[in-house]
Amino acid sequence: MNRLKLVLPTPEYKEKLMDYKREFIESGDSMDGTAGLRNAEIFEEWYSAFCDNLKEETVRDGLVPATTYMAISTEDGRLIGMVDIRHRLNNYLLNLGGHIGYSVRKSERQQGYATEMLSLALIECVKLNIKKVLITCDRDNIASAKTIINNGAELENEIPEGNRITQRYWITLG
Repeated sequence: MNRLKLVLPTPEYKEKLMDYKREFIESGDSMDGTAGLRNAEIFEEWYSAFCDNLKEETVRDGLVPATTYMAISTEDGRLIGMVDIRHRLNNYLLNLGGHIGYSVRKSERQQGYATEMLSLALIECVKLNIKKVLITCDRDNIASAKTIINNGAELENEIPEGNRITQRYWITLG
């Protein structure tokens, strides 16, 4: 049984989303897969960008269409994590960002949630007709690499960028 479900953000989730943002800021963690929630001054600003970026016709300059989901606990409705699925890749995403970005709040880590979130996101990729999914992570992020590999990914290569090395993994979807 799935412990999580992917849910599109709506204004009704404002408090949960802002609490999610607060937890990441307080812990100083990277906030991936949130469609820029960290940088939004207010929820309404972020939500407007989220809605614009859902479609090719309205996507904001410099970005690609993407769908951002909240990973909600099926047991009690807690916001566990977020995952962002980019509908296509530009040059930056092809090299360093990939199709999917995700994060799990610090208080919910090491419970297998990221692996389940990625599995659910891959189902959404099939619906978007994405046949080969690129997922990247920092080589130092061993937990993320395990999450990606646990979902059937194969490492293609590593790309150095400054003092970081990005690992590029591919998953072929049936």
